[in-house]
Amino acid sequence: MKDYENAIELDSVTKRYDGFTLDSVSFTVPKGSIMGFIGQNGAGKTTTMRSLLNITKIDSGRIRLLGQDHVKDEREIKKNISVVFDAMPFDDMFTPKDMAKIFGGLYPQWEDKTFSDYLDRFELPYKKKVGKFSKGMKMKLQIACALSHNAELLIMDEATSGLDPIVRDEILHIFMEYMHTGERSILMSSHITSDLEKIADCVTFIDKGSVLISGYKDEVLENHGIIKCSQDDVRLIDPSDIVSVRTNSFGAQVMIHNRQAAAYRYKKMIIDPANLEDIMLFYVNKGRKEWS
Repeated sequence: MKDYENAIELDSVTKRYDGFTLDSVSFTVPKGSIMGFIGQNGAGKTTTMRSLLNITKIDSGRIRLLGQDHVKDEREIKKNISVVFDAMPFDDMFTPKDMAKIFGGLYPQWEDKTFSDYLDRFELPYKKKVGKFSKGMKMKLQIACALSHNAELLIMDEATSGLDPIVRDEILHIFMEYMHTGERSILMSSHITSDLEKIADCVTFIDKGSVLISGYKDEVLENHGIIKCSQDDVRLIDPSDIVSVRTNSFGAQVMIHNRQAAAYRYKKMIIDPANLEDIMLFYVNKGRKEWS
């Protein structure tokens, strides 16, 4: 593969459906980084990922993967990427042994030893039909396949769903091992934002087909905060500083998008840190003056 700065580049990518539009989506995944891709169901995450893989044909815009055009160079690109979907794409009659033969024929850099090591690590039976696997076992099998042909880019849609916390933690550790060369990259969507907070370098938040936030995770978290105050005190906060306001019988929670400036302006108010889940909730409700 040629040298490249960004593993993924989307520039004004648009796809129109009846009732939904992926609307001029733009973001980049720098080479050697993990991008957390977040948003509620129906926000456009899966459509974006299917567009990257040219499964969904975009109406306009430009996509580059590993420095190459996602349509013109599709065959070459797909030799060097791995994909993990939230649903098992393998036939129930196959065994992991069968999968090794299939993937060995598809990928020039497939490594039987690496695959076997992952099966042992995940405690997956080599000759059992995948139709008899639990959901967690199927996800681990997908991940084992994805990591066994030296891919430069992993694209993962809810890869840790259905896994218990201990196995999820092990999977995240394996992803960090995969990244150690600095030459590999990951785009990972997940509803489990705490997982992304542990390993992601960058985060992109999409809602209703549009990107609301995209940038380095630490900067996104540092820029946002939550002011807890009475409902009357909300009026003391400049509306231009507010993402949205969550109210309850005890008072209000106000998310602000420039924490440093807010700390200077509202010195008597305490600004708590916000996590990725908080940011999602408050931005999804941004169009409403107040919500509960």
